[in-house]
Amino acid sequence: MADRVKKVNYVYVTVPNRPGHGAKVLGELRDSGVNLLAYSGFPSKRGKAQLDLIPEDMAELRRVAKKKGWRLSEVKKGFLVQGKDEVGAVHRHVDRLAKNKINIVAADAVAAGKRRYGMILWVRPKDYSRAAKVLRAK
Repeated sequence: MADRVKKVNYVYVTVPNRPGHGAKVLGELRDSGVNLLAYSGFPSKRGKAQLDLIPEDMAELRRVAKKKGWRLSEVKKGFLVQGKDEVGAVHRHVDRLAKNKINIVAADAVAAGKRRYGMILWVRPKDYSRAAKVLRAK
């Protein structure tokens, strides 16, 4: 089975880098029925953390954010890769971008069980269209 590479939109919200803040955001999304395709949280600056939210439905996420008073970033773009977990699965995409002189800003990959894996990756906005072609993203 060939990997599936999907163009995705995401936003981030900044929260205090303290126990429970990420869980609160994710809990509110769960309780509101917002399905996330991917999530990444990490420290940013001065006691803050950035939560990247890649929703299945951006309008639903925005609705919840407005209701909760969350300040979302502008919409940004990335890629979601899903496929069969095998040796070199991530390398083939990273290498394809490298050979086309496209730098990856960030990437996260994980085995998903049942011989499957998932990866999210970001490139600079100026490289996005070219990267989409190189990755054959839909």
